Amino acid sequence: MAEEIERKFLVRDESWQDGSPGVRIAQGYLCADRHRTVRVRIAGETGFLTIKGPTEGIRRAEFEYEIPAEEAWSLLALCLPGVIDKTRYRIHYGGHVWEVDVFHGDNAGLVVAEVELADESISPELPNWLGAEVSSDPRYFNSQLAVMPYKRW
Repeated sequence: MAEEIERKFLVRDESWQDGSPGVRIAQGYLCADRHRTVRVRIAGETGFLTIKGPTEGIRRAEFEYEIPAEEAWSLLALCLPGVIDKTRYRIHYGGHVWEVDVFHGDNAGLVVAEVELADESISPELPNWLGAEVSSDPRYFNSQLAVMPYKRW
């Protein structure tokens, strides 16, 4: 089974920026409940369909498939209300790739960093630009930000 093991943190300042270009992402949810999510994402010019199982700690089942961008745009129109708009940056630090998401629209002002791990026991070196860990806080799940945006907290 495909799995995602991920830790998520707030970003406290802009010192993570290294000048690398980000990728604009639009994503919506065909299904989003605590047992499963089915996500449609357009990242740059590429579409993806992703199915995720329930979160257990920092682990969950994840299946992701590349799909034609035009199909992803059509599926995005079928999604539940609340499309996520963000720019993702990939930052190499301490032997890991950190994905820093800068949110736009109703989630503007929110910046989070995620790191995917091969095993839950791995403790990555944490960059000094990280703030509080929010891995277990469902408010920061993208599926929740779609329905309860950061600006409404």
